[in-house]
Amino acid sequence: KSPTMSDDDYSYTYSDEEGSYHYSDASDNDDNDASMGDDDSNNNGDNNDEDDSSNDDMEHASYDIQIENAYYEAKQLRDDMNRQEALDGFEHVITMQREHGDELKSSSRKWTFKALKQLVKMHLGNSSTVSATCTSTADDNHQEQLQESQLLQSYNRLLDYIMSSSGDNIVTPNEIEKGINSILERVSSLAIASNYNSAAHSSAASADATEKNRQQLLAMYEATLKVFRPKGDDSDAVRAVCVNDRLWFKTNLKLGQLLYEMNETYKLQNVIKDLLRNYGLESGGGSSSSTHLLEIYALQIQLYSRQKDTKKLRELFRRAMRVEGGIPHPRTLALIQELGGKMHMESREFEMATKTFFQAFKSYDEAGDPSRLRCLKYLVMAGMLDRSAINPFDSQEARPYKDNPEITAMTNLVAAFHNNEIEQFESILRRNEGNIMNDEFVKSHIADLLRTIRTQVLQSVIAPYTRMTLKFLAESLNNISVADVESILVTLILDGKLDGRIDQVRGILIQNCGAQASGADASKTDLGWGNSSVEAQNCAAVDKLTAALDQLTRNVTSVGGRGSGKQDILLA
Repeated sequence: KSPTMSDDDYSYTYSDEEGSYHYSDASDNDDNDASMGDDDSNNNGDNNDEDDSSNDDMEHASYDIQIENAYYEAKQLRDDMNRQEALDGFEHVITMQREHGDELKSSSRKWTFKALKQLVKMHLGNSSTVSATCTSTADDNHQEQLQESQLLQSYNRLLDYIMSSSGDNIVTPNEIEKGINSILERVSSLAIASNYNSAAHSSAASADATEKNRQQLLAMYEATLKVFRPKGDDSDAVRAVCVNDRLWFKTNLKLGQLLYEMNETYKLQNVIKDLLRNYGLESGGGSSSSTHLLEIYALQIQLYSRQKDTKKLRELFRRAMRVEGGIPHPRTLALIQELGGKMHMESREFEMATKTFFQAFKSYDEAGDPSRLRCLKYLVMAGMLDRSAINPFDSQEARPYKDNPEITAMTNLVAAFHNNEIEQFESILRRNEGNIMNDEFVKSHIADLLRTIRTQVLQSVIAPYTRMTLKFLAESLNNISVADVESILVTLILDGKLDGRIDQVRGILIQNCGAQASGADASKTDLGWGNSSVEAQNCAAVDKLTAALDQLTRNVTSVGGRGSGKQDILLA
């Protein structure tokens, strides 16, 4: 029994004997005509005109079948890894439609579009294979350049065909959008994979390959935007003849992201302006335009974050968080929230940063994006800088990643931080320097993180004492310098978290008895003697006795060597 196959709206069968494809309902073969002729032998003279018309129809039908067979034979050659023969087969399909286009049914005139699409995909697949396997020899470089040139040529041929047939409705806008999007997505994914390989190997050859992929992708995006334009925008009507809002919007977003990676700020700003001007044209508002607006904001926030324009970044982040009605991709929301968390970190708003990073982590997790692990690191770091007593790994969302190899170092850091184990904390940082310091954002806040845990440990150490040497405190903080100890103590005194003074001549910290923690973090760390009335009275009495002794010493010193005066003072 012949298997039934389908492609789009066509249904056909494959005959093993004839080695070709035919429509499943075709009944106009030679055998059927012969069997029918026996019964109608007496009427041949009356049906000559009908036979001529039937022959013309059969000839047209045969062209439809031939071009269809040629297309699927070329696809079979492609699947059998006969690359050159498959390329020739698809070129033959294009030639057949060009030569017999007027004789084909309207439904059979889209084979050129399909063949051109297959040519682009084959050149794309071969180009990626060459890029992944080639070495730095001159022959390999020449082969790679040739493949890239063939890819761009085949893609431009596809766009030219779309432009030339735009008024004939041979290929529907949905088919065009689906085909172009699939090609651009594939090119983009290959470029992303190349970026990861370059980051892993960090060689000059990898960097060159990444730059070549970006330039190739840039050329394809720009070529696409020369053909398509949004509805209602007639500024490029001569240049871009095909109206397709969604394809124009998606391509512009991808172009903007690529320009951001290439650090092409001026071009990126122009793309953002075009997007903002046209983002709501296709729907006239509503959830669709809100979704698109958030995607544009995500691109714009990345630009402001790189430029460190905190004022515009903060305003745009607030505006993005107020957008309602849209259904953006979780990855888009996660990107906005992650950059918002970084903004709060730079402003030392650690509590807000912790909340924002947590939302970003959940959005990345929902999208299944591996960036969730990076964002979880930021969440842990923000929580420690905020001196929060809440362990982020106690949450239901973060708990599954607690034992992840990339997160283990941060998990141990949190445990050491909450236990005030400063030696263990610094030891973890040294052992996992590569895993932690590879992230520039984490690296930029390591100094703050060390100062935070040292401050926390220092407050714990000085709580029971009124007088301590700075050298003792430095040793308690894992042998840091006395100057660093003084810096931390000065900050605590100025912030109102420590009631005391530093005797720099003798290198002593003198803490006033009965001092109570004050300020915004008083609820987190209590530096006083407690609320017991007995303890407060004892401390006050010791303080009073110390003041009296100081006064006595000053009086004795002022009298000098006069014994009688000294006797009088002692009797008094």
